[in-house]
Amino acid sequence: MFQDEYDVIVVGAGHAGSEAAAAAANMGSKTLLVTMSLQNIAQMSCNPAMGGIAKGQIVREIDALGGYSGIISDKTAIQFKMLNKSKGPAMWSPRVQSDRMRFAEEWRLMLEQTPNLDFYQEMVKGLVIEKGKIKGITTSLGVEIRSKAVVLTNGTFLNGLIHIGEKQFGGGRAGESAAYGITEDLLNAGFESGRMKTGTPPRVDGRSLDYSKMNEEKGDDKPDKFSYSDLTQPLAFQKSCHMTYTSLDVHDILREGFDRSPMFNGRIKSLGPRYCPSIEDKINRFADKERHQLFIEPEGWNTVEVYVNGFSTSLPEDIQFKALRSVVGFEKVKFFRPGYAIEYDYFQPTQLKHTLETKLVEGLYFAGQINGTTGYEEAASQGLMAGINASLKIKEKAPLILKRDEAYIGVLIDDLITKGTEEPYRMFTSRAEYRTLLRQDNADFRLTPKSYEIGLASEKRLRRMEHKRNESEKMVAFYKETSVSVAEMNPILESKSSAAVNQSDKMFKMFSRPQIDLADMLQLEKVKVYIAENNVDQEILEQAEIQVKYSGYIDKERNNADKLTRLEDVKIPENFDYKKIKSMSIEAKQKLSKIRPVTISQASRISGVSPSDISVLLIYMGR
Repeated sequence: MFQDEYDVIVVGAGHAGSEAAAAAANMGSKTLLVTMSLQNIAQMSCNPAMGGIAKGQIVREIDALGGYSGIISDKTAIQFKMLNKSKGPAMWSPRVQSDRMRFAEEWRLMLEQTPNLDFYQEMVKGLVIEKGKIKGITTSLGVEIRSKAVVLTNGTFLNGLIHIGEKQFGGGRAGESAAYGITEDLLNAGFESGRMKTGTPPRVDGRSLDYSKMNEEKGDDKPDKFSYSDLTQPLAFQKSCHMTYTSLDVHDILREGFDRSPMFNGRIKSLGPRYCPSIEDKINRFADKERHQLFIEPEGWNTVEVYVNGFSTSLPEDIQFKALRSVVGFEKVKFFRPGYAIEYDYFQPTQLKHTLETKLVEGLYFAGQINGTTGYEEAASQGLMAGINASLKIKEKAPLILKRDEAYIGVLIDDLITKGTEEPYRMFTSRAEYRTLLRQDNADFRLTPKSYEIGLASEKRLRRMEHKRNESEKMVAFYKETSVSVAEMNPILESKSSAAVNQSDKMFKMFSRPQIDLADMLQLEKVKVYIAENNVDQEILEQAEIQVKYSGYIDKERNNADKLTRLEDVKIPENFDYKKIKSMSIEAKQKLSKIRPVTISQASRISGVSPSDISVLLIYMGR
């Protein structure tokens, strides 16, 4: 039934598992993807959307590294928006509404076309661990499958427990059973586990809604796309979302069910996502708010199913229904299914290395919600990195570890393994100290060369990136070298209430003014001629604009990053004995002994480790 031994077995086929399997297989490793349901590969368990603030940057990074999430998001998008356009480019974040059914279908079709990848549908019940090394898995039917590496991407399925009001039952998500056995094997191997919670809103029948009473939310006039490749195109037309609000009446109805809510009566003891609270949590924590936004998101091009974003809840279904019928536009709403909360097992990510390999069991990798994260994008990025590093380890090659100044993915993984998490971890731009460097527009510059080196990104991808970089650098050089006359400059400056000049100057200096934008520069005759002669496209024009506008900030951030890179280069011996350092705080000794940081820079980011502790450590290391 199976070959003698696989290189990599991926357990779970959600966003993390799908990216892990694709990456390992595309790098030449013989890979097996095991899931309880082949029909639900890459299922969007919660909202039908990809990207958003910081998350859009992650999708771009996945794409730049050769992952599939960006391509599939483009192919199955029904609306595109670039968020935060009122702020600087470092904060811009792409987001798409997705066709949920087509998203899962496209993922399955792409995986089936991926060489070196096999599939098997069954529950994985246990792990084969021998002498501290992973040797394979066992299934619920007692089948043992051997492998050199295993990537666990179990999502919310490990001992999953679903809550709706007073009712609770085992499940990994609506209509699917939970997974049992893996947690127990991991605990027996010495791992520490915990419980987390997440939730989802009701799904409703769009035919029962009155959209005329709601605010229409359209996509961008000129939509962009996620993938840097030419495999996808921007949307030619888009589907609208809508927005409405809760009210004091809605809040009063919801409060009627608080005594039956597992959130408030103690049945749910685990923590949920702080930045994506349930509706009952919102009206409890923000009692002064008279209303909360609800975003009405279609689940696809043709289906009438609608996702009620902002109404995540585990209240009894009768309360959910009664409250929603009091929302403007929902007076005649019909349910497809109620919202629910789910509790599941996770494992503290401080038990991992930067490669996402576990410290306790060689060849075993964790990715996604098993590490305490929340969100499709966070999961997919971890799956990609786990699949890459499992494949590299088998080939006895150096791992791919992204630094904090190289990718949001690097920030995410470093945060997890250095600080751990007690609540579902979600990525924000504020978590990245080098976010001017980590923009959504330059993920290919940052990561495609690395992906090409390890054999994942194609040469075509690399050449496309190099062309974009070279042409944008030429455009910036043109601005620096070309002068513009007073007669051409002043009318533009005056129209933007910017101080006039009395002599000609370089275009770069004019463009650097905050009031001047690309549209202004395109009025200049020399710019028009340059664009025509060099066949410059919009992507290169915008990239050059960002480099001009942000040159000072980029240089400053790069200098800061380079300084900290020196600490990244100071390695800590693997078995360093922190207990022998008498002048270090007890908390620092305990944290350093537990987390076992690889570098001085990582050690400095551990909570409870002070700058003075780092100074003492450097002295003991002879630095």
